[in-house]
Amino acid sequence: MENLDFINPLLHGIIPEELETKANKLSAKHLACAGISSLIIGAILKKAGQNKTAAVVGSLAVPLLASACYKKFVSAAKEKRDNNASSGIEYNH
Repeated sequence: MENLDFINPLLHGIIPEELETKANKLSAKHLACAGISSLIIGAILKKAGQNKTAAVVGSLAVPLLASACYKKFVSAAKEKRDNNASSGIEYNH
């Protein structure tokens, strides 16, 4: 059998937890800018005649914008929940 150790990312020091924390550091603003940029770049590529490349780049816009909206929605819901949360001690005077 062939030695296929080069395929395993764990052998190269790539830890899934590190990738997950790096992905969580992206803000909604960065994701939205990336989504809008991919739309613009896709349109420019289409005008330049690179239809297949434009389709690939443009198709990245929807997932990026959806992720930005989700992050914004989750952070707003978390802030609202934290504002309404009590400490568990209720004083009735």
